Amino acid sequence: MNVLFNSNRLSELLNNLQLLTGIWVNIFDADGKDIRLFGNAAAFCQHIQAEAEGRRRCEDCDARAVERCAALGRAYQYRCHAGLKEIVVPIYDQGVPIAYMVFGQLLDDTPQKQQWEATVKTLGWYGGDMLELKDAFGQIRQYSEREIKAFTEILEALTHYVLLEGMIHSAQYTDQQKLEMYIDQHYMEKLSLKQISRDLNMGTTKLCAVAKKLSGDGSVTRLISQRRVQAAKRLLLREDIPISSVAERVGFSDYNYFTKIFKTIEGVTPSAYRKYNGQH
Repeated sequence: MNVLFNSNRLSELLNNLQLLTGIWVNIFDADGKDIRLFGNAAAFCQHIQAEAEGRRRCEDCDARAVERCAALGRAYQYRCHAGLKEIVVPIYDQGVPIAYMVFGQLLDDTPQKQQWEATVKTLGWYGGDMLELKDAFGQIRQYSEREIKAFTEILEALTHYVLLEGMIHSAQYTDQQKLEMYIDQHYMEKLSLKQISRDLNMGTTKLCAVAKKLSGDGSVTRLISQRRVQAAKRLLLREDIPISSVAERVGFSDYNYFTKIFKTIEGVTPSAYRKYNGQH
């Protein structure tokens, strides 16, 4: 199953959640992999993930948690391999979990000393400074079970919102169709190869190959420019607005660059295109 992510809107949502609550929230794909929208991990987690073994353990832990969540068919609360509380909330599309909202990097309200002692027992592999790690652990905020349950319910409601708004959706399409639809939906935005690659969950090398196959011999940038010019042509003929406004509305921040691209693709400038086609 193909799953598309709107990274801009999801990032904005996650940042707003952390701004308002102070709680780390992220998105995992159906296999439990972080789609890397959000980098503000707790200092404790940064210490853990600074070591290759720590990263491996985190990835394994995430994958197991997602597997367990899918089996339960509901939100799943657990302690990660390093002793922190995490909660995984499934995002369903037509009865199938296509992604997960995850929040955590927090402690419950049992004595922090007790939680640290339990954590230390799992860290025999850790080669960093244990005093620094302990200090970072002590900075992690504690939440009651009632607070954790309340936030879980909020995220369960948000899973429906992100689907309704198209921030995450599944589709059975070819890679060429996925790229074409993505550009149709986002051409007016500021796009980069890295962002498109991330949103489509497709490596940049493959993405460029797909773009070339789709256009004959063009690049991803060329495809985006063609789609923007197509939209600009409609605006030039249907709306009596300045050409600079047309450029902005189709995704070009630079008027001169817009004119150059338009002429390269259409053979005439935007003003000439408007004039020749009857709009003065």
